[in-house]
Amino acid sequence: MNNKMILMLGLFLATTVSVFAQADDISPARKQAIDSLALEKVKDLSKYISIIGSKETQFSEANRVMDRAEELFAPGAEMGVSSINSSEIAYYKVRRYFERLMALNYDRVNITWYDIQYISDLERQPDGRYVGVITVFQRFEGTSIETGMNYKDTTKKDITIYVEKKQTQIAGRTIEFWDVMLGDVRVTETSA
Repeated sequence: MNNKMILMLGLFLATTVSVFAQADDISPARKQAIDSLALEKVKDLSKYISIIGSKETQFSEANRVMDRAEELFAPGAEMGVSSINSSEIAYYKVRRYFERLMALNYDRVNITWYDIQYISDLERQPDGRYVGVITVFQRFEGTSIETGMNYKDTTKKDITIYVEKKQTQIAGRTIEFWDVMLGDVRVTETSA
């Protein structure tokens, strides 16, 4: 009798663990929605970078946009900066990157992102989060009217995407949802 009881208990626990493990899996429909949200956040970041870098943006507006842009990122995320004049790539915390971008010594700055796409599918991590990578190409153009300096480059960047289940309270009820946060933005290639 004890062996049957232990066997039944073992089967129950194995089934329960399997059900809970599947509860955190992402359905194909949910994955499509998450992918869309991740791409939307990257497009928002592109728009924010363009506004922050523009010399026509008022200081107060640039600071407001920096706050919004920072909300897209996971804590501790860094952004890479490169130049065709150097082989080194520097990494800065997100806020510091935005401040440096706003302070660039050009009269006109134009930054555009294009060819935004997933290069790696979401993969589940041991901590329950999912991680993927989106790649973008950034075209940077800076012009200084006084010196006649004109700098242009194209940079390929890989953006780490974190997807994790979170909870919020709505009308006294706990609601679970999948959230997307941007991670490090790594420079993979820079060309003229």
